[in-house]
Amino acid sequence: QVQLVESGGDSVQAGGSLRLSCVISGGTFIYDGVGWFRQAPGLEREFVATITRTTGGTFYANSVNGRFTISRDNTKNAVYLQMNSLKPEDTATYYCADSKWGTTVTNVYEADDWGRGTRVTVFS
Repeated sequence: QVQLVESGGDSVQAGGSLRLSCVISGGTFIYDGVGWFRQAPGLEREFVATITRTTGGTFYANSVNGRFTISRDNTKNAVYLQMNSLKPEDTATYYCADSKWGTTVTNVYEADDWGRGTRVTVFS
Protein backbone atom coordinates (compact mmCIF):
# COMPACT_ATOMS: atom_id res chain seq x y z
CA GLN A 1 0.00 0.00 0.00
CA VAL A 2 1.55 3.28 -1.13
CA GLN A 3 1.35 6.17 1.31
CA LEU A 4 2.17 9.80 0.59
CA VAL A 5 2.59 12.26 3.44
CA GLU A 6 2.90 15.99 2.78
CA SER A 7 4.31 18.56 5.18
CA GLY A 8 5.59 22.11 5.21
CA GLY A 9 2.38 24.06 4.75
CA ASP A 10 2.09 27.32 6.68
CA SER A 11 0.80 30.88 6.61
CA VAL A 12 3.16 33.31 4.93
CA GLN A 13 3.12 36.88 3.74
CA ALA A 14 2.97 37.58 0.02
CA GLY A 15 6.43 37.54 -1.50
CA GLY A 16 7.62 34.92 0.95
CA SER A 17 8.75 31.34 0.44
CA LEU A 18 7.81 27.87 1.61
CA ARG A 19 9.17 24.42 0.98
CA LEU A 20 6.76 21.51 0.88
CA SER A 21 7.85 17.92 1.32
CA CYS A 22 6.22 14.65 0.30
CA VAL A 23 7.51 11.36 1.62
CA ILE A 24 6.38 8.23 -0.22
CA SER A 25 6.41 4.78 1.33
CA GLY A 26 5.19 1.34 0.42
CA GLY A 27 6.03 1.51 -3.27
CA THR A 28 8.89 1.23 -5.72
CA PHE A 29 9.47 4.97 -5.56
CA ILE A 30 12.13 5.30 -8.16
CA TYR A 31 9.75 4.03 -10.81
CA ASP A 32 6.96 6.47 -10.01
CA GLY A 33 6.16 9.74 -11.68
CA VAL A 34 5.26 12.27 -8.98
CA GLY A 35 3.37 15.53 -9.06
CA TRP A 36 2.04 18.36 -6.90
CA PHE A 37 -1.52 19.60 -7.15
CA ARG A 38 -3.49 22.19 -5.24
CA GLN A 39 -7.09 22.89 -4.44
CA ALA A 40 -8.54 26.15 -3.22
CA PRO A 41 -11.95 26.24 -1.50
CA GLY A 42 -14.76 25.96 -4.02
CA LEU A 43 -12.43 25.17 -6.90
CA GLU A 44 -11.30 21.99 -8.61
CA ARG A 45 -7.97 20.40 -7.90
CA GLU A 46 -5.39 21.71 -10.32
CA PHE A 47 -1.97 20.65 -11.52
CA VAL A 48 1.04 22.53 -10.16
CA ALA A 49 4.23 20.64 -11.07
CA THR A 50 5.53 17.21 -11.93
CA ILE A 51 8.89 15.48 -12.11
CA THR A 52 9.78 12.54 -14.30
CA ARG A 53 10.83 9.20 -13.02
CA THR A 54 14.52 8.67 -13.52
CA THR A 55 15.73 11.68 -15.51
CA GLY A 56 14.33 14.29 -13.15
CA GLY A 57 12.77 16.30 -15.95
CA THR A 58 10.20 18.82 -14.75
CA PHE A 59 7.06 20.51 -16.01
CA TYR A 60 5.05 23.32 -14.42
CA ALA A 61 1.69 25.00 -14.64
CA ASN A 62 1.95 28.44 -16.24
CA SER A 63 0.73 30.07 -13.04
CA VAL A 64 3.76 28.90 -11.04
CA ASN A 65 6.46 28.60 -13.71
CA GLY A 66 9.52 30.57 -12.67
CA ARG A 67 8.43 30.77 -9.02
CA PHE A 68 8.11 27.13 -7.96
CA THR A 69 10.68 24.36 -8.25
CA ILE A 70 9.96 20.64 -7.92
CA SER A 71 12.73 18.21 -7.02
CA ARG A 72 13.11 14.67 -5.77
CA ASP A 73 15.53 12.69 -3.64
CA ASN A 74 15.24 9.02 -4.48
CA THR A 75 17.50 8.07 -1.57
CA LYS A 76 14.91 9.52 0.82
CA ASN A 77 11.81 8.60 -1.20
CA ALA A 78 10.91 12.28 -1.10
CA VAL A 79 9.66 14.96 -3.46
CA TYR A 80 9.87 18.67 -2.68
CA LEU A 81 8.18 21.83 -3.88
CA GLN A 82 10.11 25.03 -3.31
CA MET A 83 7.71 27.94 -3.60
CA ASN A 84 9.09 31.46 -3.94
CA SER A 85 7.47 34.83 -4.55
CA LEU A 86 4.22 33.53 -3.15
CA LYS A 87 0.99 35.31 -4.02
CA PRO A 88 -2.40 35.31 -2.27
CA GLU A 89 -3.78 33.30 -5.21
CA ASP A 90 -1.39 30.48 -4.28
CA THR A 91 -3.49 29.88 -1.17
CA ALA A 92 -4.74 26.29 -1.28
CA THR A 93 -4.29 22.82 0.09
CA TYR A 94 -1.37 21.21 -1.70
CA TYR A 95 -1.41 17.52 -2.51
CA CYS A 96 1.26 15.10 -3.61
CA ALA A 97 0.33 12.36 -6.08
CA ASP A 98 2.10 9.53 -7.81
CA SER A 99 1.63 7.44 -10.89
CA LYS A 100 2.84 3.86 -10.84
CA TRP A 101 3.31 3.61 -14.58
CA GLY A 102 3.33 7.16 -15.92
CA THR A 103 6.51 9.13 -16.21
CA THR A 104 4.71 12.26 -15.02
CA VAL A 105 1.45 13.25 -13.33
CA THR A 106 -0.11 16.28 -14.99
CA ASN A 107 -3.80 15.77 -14.28
CA VAL A 108 -5.87 14.12 -11.56
CA TYR A 109 -6.79 11.17 -13.80
CA GLU A 110 -3.15 10.13 -14.11
CA ALA A 111 -2.69 9.83 -10.34
CA ASP A 112 -2.83 6.47 -8.62
CA ASP A 113 -2.24 7.59 -5.03
CA TRP A 114 -2.78 10.83 -3.10
CA GLY A 115 -1.61 12.29 0.14
CA ARG A 116 -3.94 14.09 2.55
CA GLY A 117 -2.55 17.50 1.72
CA THR A 118 -0.87 20.38 3.49
CA ARG A 119 -2.41 23.82 3.82
CA VAL A 120 -0.72 26.93 2.42
CA THR A 121 -2.11 30.38 3.18
CA VAL A 122 -0.59 33.49 1.62
CA PHE A 123 -1.77 36.81 3.05
CA SER A 124 -1.18 40.27 1.64
